[in-house]
Amino acid sequence: MAAGEQEGRDYLQRHRIPELLHRLGALLLYHRPERPREFLIQTLEQVKAGKRAEGEYPYLMDETNLAAMFGLLDVVGQGHVTPVQYREALKTLGLSTEGLQVGDDVKITLDVFKEEV
Repeated sequence: MAAGEQEGRDYLQRHRIPELLHRLGALLLYHRPERPREFLIQTLEQVKAGKRAEGEYPYLMDETNLAAMFGLLDVVGQGHVTPVQYREALKTLGLSTEGLQVGDDVKITLDVFKEEV
């Protein structure tokens, strides 16, 4: 791989551009707006406002969706999932697990799952 290509990849990762594009694509497919470009612009404006704490950050899933996903992970109804299940759920949602500090013996409850996701 050329040095310039690696620098480009590092730049994208540092600014979390792949995650942003994945999230925008997921929102676009979920909502399927009539005017996709305008929708994307509005969504980016919401992200910008949300980061400044001036508005609500655009979420793909609400608490009901998260509870349903947690229920799929917690198939035997223990009230918690393992860190491995938690990491896989984050990856499935296109969220980064980089820097995630969860010990292997920790039990992830529904409340923790909702808050973190």
